Amino acid sequence: MTETPHHHGYLNRKDDYLRRLRRIEGQARGLQRMVEEDKYCIDILTQISAITKALQSVGLGLLEEHLSHCVVDAAAAGGQDADVKLKEATDAIARLVRS
Repeated sequence: MTETPHHHGYLNRKDDYLRRLRRIEGQARGLQRMVEEDKYCIDILTQISAITKALQSVGLGLLEEHLSHCVVDAAAAGGQDADVKLKEATDAIARLVRS
């Protein structure tokens, strides 16, 4: 089965997401340094919390983009694709809630 090209909903904000992910990557490297340098446990936990919140923010933004673009477009077209996109979104929401 050949997939047709698809414009992902987040492409308009791709640069923003990449900037945010690079910042999170830097925070994770800083976290590694903190552990290597035997920093205080609470300080490390505070940084873990900040990274987690930042990742959740990116995830929620991507979910919003998916719902407003991919799911809405599929629902408008109807058929099995609408069911698939809705199931994907539901599963993604469940994963985010569990994390």
